Amino acid sequence: MPDGPKTLFPTGVAGLDTLLGGGIPPRQTLIITGNPGSGKTVLCSQIAFLAAARGVSVVLASLTSEPHDKLLEALSGFAFFRREFVGEQVFLISAYTALQKGAEEARDLLLGTVVERSARLLFIDDLRSIRDLWRDEAKVRELIYELGIGLALARCVGLLTTAYPVDHLMALPEATNTDGIVSLSFNSHGLRRLRRAEVIKVRGRAHLTGSHPFEIGSEGIRIIPRLEALTPSDDLDSPPDNARAAFGVPELDALMGGGLPAGSATMLAGSMGIGKTLFSSHFALEGARKGEKALFVSFFEGLGPIVTRAQRIGLDLQPAVSSGALRFLYLPPTDVEADVLIDRVLAEIARMRARRLVIDGVGILELSIADADRRQVFLAALSVRLRRAGVTTVFTKEVPKVAGTELDFSDTPIAILGENLLLLRYVELRGRIHRILSVLKMRDSGYESDLREFEITDRGIRVLGPLRSVHGLLTGHTRPVESTAWEETS
Repeated sequence: MPDGPKTLFPTGVAGLDTLLGGGIPPRQTLIITGNPGSGKTVLCSQIAFLAAARGVSVVLASLTSEPHDKLLEALSGFAFFRREFVGEQVFLISAYTALQKGAEEARDLLLGTVVERSARLLFIDDLRSIRDLWRDEAKVRELIYELGIGLALARCVGLLTTAYPVDHLMALPEATNTDGIVSLSFNSHGLRRLRRAEVIKVRGRAHLTGSHPFEIGSEGIRIIPRLEALTPSDDLDSPPDNARAAFGVPELDALMGGGLPAGSATMLAGSMGIGKTLFSSHFALEGARKGEKALFVSFFEGLGPIVTRAQRIGLDLQPAVSSGALRFLYLPPTDVEADVLIDRVLAEIARMRARRLVIDGVGILELSIADADRRQVFLAALSVRLRRAGVTTVFTKEVPKVAGTELDFSDTPIAILGENLLLLRYVELRGRIHRILSVLKMRDSGYESDLREFEITDRGIRVLGPLRSVHGLLTGHTRPVESTAWEETS
């Protein structure tokens, strides 16, 4: 059946079709450009073998004198590679000898093979070798132009790789004589090497702009479109939900009118070791108990230590974990970028239909956003995506101090996530360390802002009455009112 005017050729590569606006437009020819080692051959080979798996006839043409078995050996480690396709669904030819003879011979070989095989995809690797061989711009321009026309007439998509940085390519005839350009690159960021994919143009097709992270793994290439590029700019206009997401700590929930507003994001800030993870575990488990599946993401430790610590205060997480109502996702702080981390988190939320999310250690997430100027828009997009998904989120943030500007997050990107702010900290009085908490902010909701002492024992977390007998609690340096001792007032 002939291709319809709006039929797109799916690449099958995760994220690439999204960047292209749905796939490759029919009968178009695209150049995949980038420095050596950027992943061009892997990407095009992946598209070719995935197409062959769908029953599409593919021609793979090499323009160098290297034997095909070297390419096949390099591809054999990827999951998309199917050796049984070679010679049938994926037909390999070498155009090197024809190129030595001239443009007409090369064109006839390539297009003739496409017609003979009824191919719907032609992959040519590597276009730069033509220029190196001929050193004649007119001949290069003629071949690319005639290939584009011939492939369009044969209803065949063309993929051409070339080893030029995109800025160099834009000054060459390939940039104007082809329908689309995809750039692959890897950039240094400190000790990290960051891979990026960018669609420079696709003729007659809206596409995502800008560069996007990608990975090369055993499955091949996976592109992760930037979170903000996929997030609608308009926020929800629906009225706020009056439902509450409780922590399961009665005294704390009472301070917040029954719990956190459903669908909101809360910053749980506090000193190291004060109990942020335990409060967050309470929040996640309470959701699981109420039929709201919860995802707990940790950057510091796996499931075992968290479950063990919770058991010490009488909080048994294991039954909820075993039933699937509570899921732990351990993402150790490595060189993985924030886009990759959050892509995995959002996929897990969708898979398990979670309604509660804990991200324990949001500072690690913030630092994993390589471009500091992008952090604010990324976190804003994350907040919108979670709210649209109906997820109530708790982010924990470690702060060394909370006095003065140390508690002021307003100038930091992470402030975007704090619709609600709950503070935990240590204070010292008469030679004894105390834990206090306070609800400092709740968006569109009433709350009690009293400073409360709390204790963590083997019987659980207990929030005590308001503290009114001392000054300077938020500074960490307390002094009794009228020299009275520390006391509680209900």
